[in-house]
Amino acid sequence: METLLANCVEKNLTQFMFSNAIFLCERLLAQFPSEVNLQLLARCYLSNSQPYSAYYILKGSKTPQSRYLFAFSCFKLDLLGEAESALLSTEESVEKVPGGAAGHYLLGLIYRYAGRKISSIQQFRMALSCDPLCWEAYAELCSLGAAEDASMVFGNVAAQRLQKTNVSQRINFSEGETRDHLIDSDKVSKDTSVWQTEHVSGENQQDLKAKQLGAEIPPDSDKQCNGSSHTNGWDLKTPSPVLTQVLDAPPPMLYKNMRRPEVEGLMSVHGESRRKFMSEEESLEAPEESGRRRSARIAARRKIPLFHSYGKDSHVLHHSPSESNGVPSLSSMIGKCRIQSSKEATTSGQSIGDTGSSVDDEQNSNPRGSSPDPFSLMSGVSEVLNLLKILGNGHRHLLMYNCQEALLIYQKLSEKQYNTHWVLMQVGKAYVELQDYFNADSVFTLAHQKSPYALEGMDTYSTVLYHLKEEMRLGYLAQELIAVDRLSPESWCASGNYYSLRKDHEAALKMFRRAIQLNDRFTYAHTLCGHELAALEDFEEAERCYRKALSIDTRHYNAWYGLGMTYLHQEKFEFAQHQFQLALQINPRSSVIMCYFGIALHESKRNDEALKMMEKAIVADARNPLSKYFKANILADLGDYHRALEVLEELRDSAPHESSVHALLGKIYKEVKLYDKAVLNFGTALDLDPSPSDTVKIKAFMERLAVPNELETEEDL
Repeated sequence: METLLANCVEKNLTQFMFSNAIFLCERLLAQFPSEVNLQLLARCYLSNSQPYSAYYILKGSKTPQSRYLFAFSCFKLDLLGEAESALLSTEESVEKVPGGAAGHYLLGLIYRYAGRKISSIQQFRMALSCDPLCWEAYAELCSLGAAEDASMVFGNVAAQRLQKTNVSQRINFSEGETRDHLIDSDKVSKDTSVWQTEHVSGENQQDLKAKQLGAEIPPDSDKQCNGSSHTNGWDLKTPSPVLTQVLDAPPPMLYKNMRRPEVEGLMSVHGESRRKFMSEEESLEAPEESGRRRSARIAARRKIPLFHSYGKDSHVLHHSPSESNGVPSLSSMIGKCRIQSSKEATTSGQSIGDTGSSVDDEQNSNPRGSSPDPFSLMSGVSEVLNLLKILGNGHRHLLMYNCQEALLIYQKLSEKQYNTHWVLMQVGKAYVELQDYFNADSVFTLAHQKSPYALEGMDTYSTVLYHLKEEMRLGYLAQELIAVDRLSPESWCASGNYYSLRKDHEAALKMFRRAIQLNDRFTYAHTLCGHELAALEDFEEAERCYRKALSIDTRHYNAWYGLGMTYLHQEKFEFAQHQFQLALQINPRSSVIMCYFGIALHESKRNDEALKMMEKAIVADARNPLSKYFKANILADLGDYHRALEVLEELRDSAPHESSVHALLGKIYKEVKLYDKAVLNFGTALDLDPSPSDTVKIKAFMERLAVPNELETEEDL
C-alpha cells in the first residue's frame, strides 16, 4: 500500500495533478507516518503554492531535507529569520547547509533580502563552488555587482569538478549494474522468480507488494526490488539510500518511462494471468540472461513492442527520464550529437530490422541514467562551460552597464542560442540602456513573436513603446499580456505604462499597485509607482516608493534617479545632487542622469561643474538632445548667448520637432534683439503643440517682444 501510494503521488506531481497528490499523500502519511512521507507531503504543498501548509507540518523537523523544505517555505512566507535558522543549525557549520548548492543559493537570497550584502555574496559563491552549473547564483552576483569574470567562474576548476562529479556517478551506476547482474544471475541459478512463486505465510512484505502491484511494476524492476531479499527481508549488506529512513519505501523508479503496451495489456486482466505470462517470459529468457548486461536485457525486451508502437520514431528510446519531466540532464546534453546521428540513420531509409542492433548499441553505450564515455564527457563539459562563459560575460557586462561590450559578446553566440527568448531580452535591455529605442523595439518584437507566452522582460518592452509614444501598440501589448497571464506583474506594468502615456496617472498608479500586490519584490513596479506619484506631485509618497525599491535592490539606479528628480522638483538641490551621484556610481554611462546632475549643480550656483557635467553627458551620448539643450540653457543664464545659439542651432537641425528648443531659441534671440527670429521661433514652438504650461510661457514672451527692456524691468518691479 505504501509503495503504491508513494508512486501515485510522484506520478501526480510529475503530471501537475497537485490536488490529487495532496489527497493521496495525506492518506499515505496517516497510514505510514515517517520523515520521508512527511517530506513528500511538504513537496506536494509547495508545488500547489501552499507554503503555509508545508511550514506547519515541517516545523520542528531536524533532518537535512526537511530543514531545507522548511526554510524554503519560510522564504516564501517572508519569514527570513526562521528560514536562516533552519538552514544554519547551531551544531553544524556553514559549509554543511542542507541542499548543497541549492541550500547556499537559498541562504544567499535570504541574506540579500535581509540587506546583508556581503553574506549573500559569500553564499552565492559557495553555491557556485558546489555546482558550477548553478547559473542563478552567478546571475545574483551580477545583480549585486560582485561577479567575477565568467572565464574564471566557468573555467578549468569548474570543468574538473563537473568531470569528477559525473565520473563518480558513472562509477556508482556501474557498481549498481554489476550488483544487479550478480543478483539476477543468482536468482536464475536458484530459479526462484517472484513472478512464479506462490506466497505462503512466511513471505516478507516486499513480496506481498510485488503481488499487489504486478500490473504496475515490470519484471526487471521487481527483480531489483526483491533480488536482495531471499530469506528474511532486506539484505543489510546491500546499500540502500532509503533504508535508514523507511524499510518499505518504493525502489528507484527505473521503470517509469518504459513503454510495454503489449505486456501491460496482458497483465491488466487478472493477477493469475499476469503471473502466468511473466512466468513464461522469464522461462524463455532465463538461459541467456545470466551472461548478458542488464541494460541489454531491457533493450531486448522493449525492442519489439516499441518498434511496433512507434514505427520509425525509434529516437523515442533516447529520451532520458529527466527530459520527460521537462528538466534536461547534463548527460542528455552531452549525448546530443549521438542522438542526432541516430535520428539521421533512422530517417535515411534504414529498415526497422536493420536498426535493431544500432538501438542496442546505442543503449549499451549510453543507457538511461548512465554517463557517457570519458571523451564525450569531457567534450560535453567543455561545450556547456564555454556557452556559460559567453552568457555569463554578456550578463555581467550588461549589469555593469557596459552595454556595447555586452552586445559584442552576445554576437559570439550561435544562431540557435542568440534567438532564444532570454538572450533577446538581454540584447533588448542593452539597447534600452543605450537609449536606442528603435533597435530595442525591433529586438523585443522579435522575442515576443518567437515566444508570445514568455512574459519575462515585457515590462521593459512596454517602457520602450512608452518612450516611442506608440500608444496603439502599447495598448494592444497590454491586452495581450493580460490575456496570457493576469497574475503576472509584467502584464500590469504594461497596462500602467499605457495609461501613463495617455496622461491618466491615477489609472496608471492602480495598475502598478496591482503589480506590486502580485509580487511585492518586483523592483521596477515600485519605481514606476514613484514616477506616477511624482507626476501627481505627491512627492512624499513617491519617495516612499523609491525607498521601497531600493530596499529590494540597492543597485536599481532608476530609483536613485527618481529620488533625485523628486528632490529637484522640491528645490532640495543638495539632496538631489547626492541621489544623482549615487545613481552615477551604479551606471556611470547614463547621459540622462548626468544632465539632471548638471542641472542640480547649476541651481546650486556651481556653474563650472555643471558645464563640465553637460560636456561629459554629450560625450557619453551625442544623440541625446537633453544634454545639449541643458548646456545651452546654462550658457544663456550665464549670459553667453553666442555659444548658446551655436549649441541650439546644431540641436535644432538634429531635433527639429522639439518645441522647447524653438522656445529657447526665441528667448535668446529676444535677448540679442533679433526680434524677427524670436517671433519666428516662438511661433514655430506654438505650432509644435507644447504642453499647456509651456504654451502660457511662450505667449507671455511673445507679448513682451514689443515692450522695451526698461519697461519690462519697471513692470517686474
